[in-house]
Amino acid sequence: MKIALCQLDLAWEQREENWRRAERRIQEAAALGAELVILPEMFCCGFSMAAARLAEPEEGPTLGFLREVAEGLGVAIIAGLPERGAAGGMAANRAVLVGAGGVRRYQKLHPFRFAGEQEHYAAGQEICAWPIRGRGGEVVRVTPFICYDLRFPEVFRAAAAETDLFVVIANWPERRRQHWQTLARARAIENLCYVAAVNRVGEGGGLTYAGDSAIHDPWGELLAGAAVQEAVLVAEIDPARVAETRRAFPALEDRRF
Repeated sequence: MKIALCQLDLAWEQREENWRRAERRIQEAAALGAELVILPEMFCCGFSMAAARLAEPEEGPTLGFLREVAEGLGVAIIAGLPERGAAGGMAANRAVLVGAGGVRRYQKLHPFRFAGEQEHYAAGQEICAWPIRGRGGEVVRVTPFICYDLRFPEVFRAAAAETDLFVVIANWPERRRQHWQTLARARAIENLCYVAAVNRVGEGGGLTYAGDSAIHDPWGELLAGAAVQEAVLVAEIDPARVAETRRAFPALEDRRF
C-alpha cells in the first residue's frame, strides 16, 4: 500500500483556509498514487485549547469535507480534528479515518498536561486497530496515536502484535524536535513495524513547528522525511515485510513484562 504524509503549515483557527491547504496536498498525494493520505493533529485549526468554540459535532463540516475529498479522489484519509461528544460533555482530540468503509475514530489517550489539554479535551479510553485494504487486496493493520501518545511506549507495545503500521499525527513544537525524531524511530525499532509520523510546520498559538515528518520501516530505517516546509512524503507499506522482520528477529516473543 502506498501512503502519503501531508506536512502542512496550518492557519491558526482558520478552518476553511486549512481545508484549502489540505485539499491541495491531498490532491498532490493522490496524483503520486497514494492510497492512504495522513494529515496532522487538529489539521483544521492547529493545537488550540479553544475547544468550546472550535470542536465540531461528530457529523460536522470538517468530516464532511474529508468525506468529499476522499470520495472524489478515491483515497482513504486519516486526519486529526476536535469533536464534541466525549465523556462528561467535554470535547475530544481525535483522529478519524474516512474513505475506507465508513468513519472510524480514535481519541487521544494522553492529553498534554504541560499545555493544559486535559482541561479542554477528555482522555480516550481505548487503543484502536483499523484494517485498511489496499488496491492490490493486501490488508494493512493500522493503529493510530496522537502527538503526546508517542512518549508512552507501553501503549505501542500493547498494540504491536496486531499492527503493521503505527500512524502518529501531531503538532509537536520545534523546541522538542529531537524528542520527536528519536521517539518516532524508536517506536519502529522496538515494535518491528512501520511508523508514519506526520507533524505540522509554521507558527501557531505562539509556537513554532519544524515538521520532521517521517516514515520508518520495521528496522527503523528512514524511508521518507522532511522538515521546516510543507511537503508530501510517499512510501510503500508492505505488511508481509513486517511479518518477515518479526520472524527473522523475534524480539517481541521474548518480552517478559
